[in-house]
Amino acid sequence: MELVVRKTDLLRELQLFQGIVERKNTIPILANVLLEANGTEVKMLATDLEVGLRSKCPATVSKSGSLTLPAKKLYEIVKALPETDVRIEEDKGGVKVAADRFDSRMQTLPREDFPTLPDPGGAATTSLPREALRQMISKTQFAITGEDTRYFLNGALFLQRPDSMGLVSTDGHRLAHISVAREEAKGKAAKGADPAADEQRVILPRKTLLELGRLLAEGEGDVLYERGENHLFFTLGDRLLISRMIDGQFPAFERVIPKNNDKHVEFDRDRLTAAVKRVALLSNERSRAVKVQIDKGKVEIASSSPEFGEAKEILMVDYAAAPVTICFNAQYVLDFLGVVETDTVSLDFKDEMSQAVLKPVGAEGYEYTYVIMPMRI
Repeated sequence: MELVVRKTDLLRELQLFQGIVERKNTIPILANVLLEANGTEVKMLATDLEVGLRSKCPATVSKSGSLTLPAKKLYEIVKALPETDVRIEEDKGGVKVAADRFDSRMQTLPREDFPTLPDPGGAATTSLPREALRQMISKTQFAITGEDTRYFLNGALFLQRPDSMGLVSTDGHRLAHISVAREEAKGKAAKGADPAADEQRVILPRKTLLELGRLLAEGEGDVLYERGENHLFFTLGDRLLISRMIDGQFPAFERVIPKNNDKHVEFDRDRLTAAVKRVALLSNERSRAVKVQIDKGKVEIASSSPEFGEAKEILMVDYAAAPVTICFNAQYVLDFLGVVETDTVSLDFKDEMSQAVLKPVGAEGYEYTYVIMPMRI
């Protein structure tokens, strides 16, 4: 194999593979990216067996062929090169990567060892609006549990209905749910069909959402989505993200969202964010607990820890119901405040023991619900 490719083109694609390839791997070939050169392009593929990414970039190919190279090292070398053409050439001693006056020889692993990934099977594809999908991922991915023995919580539930699509994530302490109306379905939904009856549910792994979020950050155009037997396919231009489905039953999230929270208070988002950040500085480092004391016309946010001391800040609000004191994990509150764009946010609650609900007020184009469990301290 022998080819010449522009540094910027190659670097842009190699950068996207860095999140796919795992540094610590028991299978050496999974640390490599597969390069396949043919005609006027070089195709690339990397996988960790759960998530895979295919992409390509233009190249001048003088000898077709395929080989594998360490994804991290190849990226580091290409990144360090000057803005020029990169030559990749296979010889008996390995693979030569050269540019300008720089010359290197990298070790390769047999192409035959590289796992075969499924291709989209030509099943029905669905077009997902790019910006809506990006919003959905950013507003739910932080609530996915990191390491949970309940493996179905290590992902988010992707809901598709004829009239809407949604994502739900939870770690057992909080739950994020976002729903976006489908533009093209508005006319069809009026024909009397029950949208819930035609609902499709699938659990997307956490890593799939992270990588999909990265791919959505650049480019334009809708995303083509296809569901295979065990895999999901997301096509974004010349890039294809392949994901394994998480097989399991996601918790009945609808039951977790409280229906009878009878108290309501609204905050200026920036003021609430600043107050929680300041007060949390003196909270217990392990629990991150802040006490929210809601009273007539004001809310006091307070924290204390034997180690550091105590802090409080008062926010003026419009509230006339009975006083309530609720404890929350400050980080959970800040996670929500960090992803909403509206100037005002609302808190609906019942008492100090029941789930509270945070929502953006006046959000356009989506419905976003964030359920947060109070802390008992």
